[in-house]
Amino acid sequence: MGVASWVISGIAAFLVARIVPFSTQMRWKTELVTALLAAMGAGVAATALDFGGWREPDWRAAVFAFFVALALVGALRAAIMSPGQST
Repeated sequence: MGVASWVISGIAAFLVARIVPFSTQMRWKTELVTALLAAMGAGVAATALDFGGWREPDWRAAVFAFFVALALVGALRAAIMSPGQST
């Protein structure tokens, strides 16, 4: 159950990021993979920090996974954007 909350948090972060238009190019697959991997990594970190776990859903771990995934999708967008391109 805990892993499912991390995945749901990653998907939610991906969907929130897709609301903000970025460019005409479709990079949604890269953003989805980044959000899911970031959420899973944050969930493992939350387990190591002893809030949440693999089998027990915890709202703190889900929120942590959501914000880490959202931050990394934003960092990915910032890295992809060329210096002359405006938002």
